[in-house]
Amino acid sequence: MFNKSLIPEIKEIIHHSRDKAIRMVDHERTLMYWRIGQRIFEEEQEGKARAEYGKYLTQFIAEQLEPEYGSGFSRRQIELFRQFYRTFPIANTVYSQLTWSQYKLLLRIDNQDKRSFYIAEALKNVWTVRQLERQIYSNLWERLLMSNDKETVLALSL
Repeated sequence: MFNKSLIPEIKEIIHHSRDKAIRMVDHERTLMYWRIGQRIFEEEQEGKARAEYGKYLTQFIAEQLEPEYGSGFSRRQIELFRQFYRTFPIANTVYSQLTWSQYKLLLRIDNQDKRSFYIAEALKNVWTVRQLERQIYSNLWERLLMSNDKETVLALSL
């Protein structure tokens, strides 16, 4: 008869491969947003980065893309792509382990050190979007800065 672990092992292979495929697709989508942001930024530089030009440009791009590609290309999303590129101007700093949803949370953080801290912790602890959001809104960064016992604060955050 067949080994009892055959089917569970095959199921594990299927689940692992599906998870990996989803992560790869999400990372490629995130890089697409980064490249769109880069292209918008470059176009703005040609237009001397005037505020009116930037607003017009993102509105124009959204009007051209949203009917064909959906709400993921609304004016607000287009502005996020530009902000994403400006916040992470080097493509190699876009981590495949982080999702676009996590990057959208990180874009709200205006302090570079604080953002770097949350990136490092999210990578180290394999935080989901909800976990990252919870840590940001519970002010983990600030609590660590004020604490004399940083290890305990970090342990409680997990």
